[in-house]
Amino acid sequence: MPKMKTNRAAAKRLKRTGSGKLSRGKAYKSHILTKKTTKRKRSLRQSTLVSKADEKRMNRLLPNS
Repeated sequence: MPKMKTNRAAAKRLKRTGSGKLSRGKAYKSHILTKKTTKRKRSLRQSTLVSKADEKRMNRLLPNS
């Protein structure tokens, strides 16, 4: 059986934490920022964990990490 390939798009967007969970950046921070509050934009800078519901699918995209 051949080696499993890592999905490169997912590899660029997700990072594995020390405990093995997946970290991701938040959406809605690229444009139309004038109507968003400073507080909201500031909270969008922080990364967050991939939700439990999506974690299984994301792990399948990243077999080697």
